[in-house]
Amino acid sequence: MSARVFLVDASPYIFRAFFSLPSDMTDREGRPSGAIHGFTDFLLRILREHRPTHLEVAFDFHLSRSFRNRFYPEYKAHRDAPPADLEAQVARCMDVAGFLGARTHIVEDYEADDIVGTLCHQLEDSDADLTLVSSDKDLSQLVGPRVSLLDFARGDLYGPAEVRTKFGVRPDQIVDYLGLAGDSVDNIPGVRGVGPKTAAALLGSFESLEEIYESIARVSSLDIRGAQGVARRLEAHRAAAFLSRRLATIALDTPIAETLATLELAPPNAPELRQLLDELESEGLAQRVEALLAG
Repeated sequence: MSARVFLVDASPYIFRAFFSLPSDMTDREGRPSGAIHGFTDFLLRILREHRPTHLEVAFDFHLSRSFRNRFYPEYKAHRDAPPADLEAQVARCMDVAGFLGARTHIVEDYEADDIVGTLCHQLEDSDADLTLVSSDKDLSQLVGPRVSLLDFARGDLYGPAEVRTKFGVRPDQIVDYLGLAGDSVDNIPGVRGVGPKTAAALLGSFESLEEIYESIARVSSLDIRGAQGVARRLEAHRAAAFLSRRLATIALDTPIAETLATLELAPPNAPELRQLLDELESEGLAQRVEALLAG
């Protein structure tokens, strides 16, 4: 049986749980626990529905900044600071993942995406099928013949064809696409006045950002709406385009080292799981964990 490797970007699911569950959920000690409840539910569903043979869960060291802020201070700067009650639950979410048998990683200055990208790069010579679990479109740049992207909340699975259908470009063009169109979620500027449709049209005519700028004179004659204006905007915002691509590019050199063997799903740590669930006072989660342990 081929290895089924799941590499999980934890942050979207921790945030989703925190903001979707009642804010007054607390554990036996009165500590906020909604994010832990929701995240535990999410991981249990991954285990039950997808049966991974290997599982890694990556966490953001800082929930709103990374090494990218050193060369572009405005990166994610428009976001409100994460609520203290949310930050206080991240460490216990890591505990949950570890107790369920997953490998966990968190690296200062890097985002969970970078950890996932690094592991994807380290496993590229294996014969494993990799599933990246996230709602972040940046990870589309890693999709390939044996790498798919699962947006778990929506139930959407993206291979190369699905990435092209959704964005209008190949996975290897995603960083150029984001260099042109930007990303308001992460405060990546892109080229002012160039939106997703125009970015996809440009990358349908040119292979990359470099080729666009090497052949900038051709842009004004393309069969796209307002081609002459697009050419002028590209000229005016060249630096922003290449900066934006750099911001959107997932790092593949995070200081971690794993192999297929080290990422193999370990048996659950039953005593620690039971103690944590006892603290959470969740009968429903406890029943599901007991079913997992029994299986």
